[in-house]
Amino acid sequence: MTGKSSRASGDRRQPLALAAVLLLQGIAAVFFVGDAVGDMLLDPTSPEGMLESLVALALVAGVVLSGLQLRAALERLATQERTLDTARGKLSDVIATQFQAWGLTPAERDVGLLALKGLDVSDIAALRGAAQGTVRAQLTRIYAKAGVSGRAQFGAWFVEDLLEDDLTLAPNEKTAARTAERS
Repeated sequence: MTGKSSRASGDRRQPLALAAVLLLQGIAAVFFVGDAVGDMLLDPTSPEGMLESLVALALVAGVVLSGLQLRAALERLATQERTLDTARGKLSDVIATQFQAWGLTPAERDVGLLALKGLDVSDIAALRGAAQGTVRAQLTRIYAKAGVSGRAQFGAWFVEDLLEDDLTLAPNEKTAARTAERS
């Protein structure tokens, strides 16, 4: 979990850093524009006034470009969050469809989901109010129905879906393709 939370906070820090830079640039631009206008009103041909006007113009351009970068970063972050939410939803659908295709009982489905979430036998047993031996037996039946040798292959079966190029295939089409490959 710490990897996910640190990644998410890192994704949020980038727009905040851009916003802070944008704020500082905006304050500097206001100062330099005011100073340049004051100098230009006193002596429109002074080299110092012209230089300050150019610096003020550069700062205003920087503020505008930083604003565009901030907007793009926020849009990119929103798109990534939508994509992640979509992937989570698809994975959930794939798991439910596959559990049904394997003919898992409701109890086996619960145990299978908890195993996919990374809980060990004792944690699953405690959550379900069952004996550890019962959970081990259920996991053995789940692995047999899935055609895998253990927890690692069981989890990998579903992760493989996230790594495929074509996520547009229906889960049952993927199952049929995998079954044909394994035969």
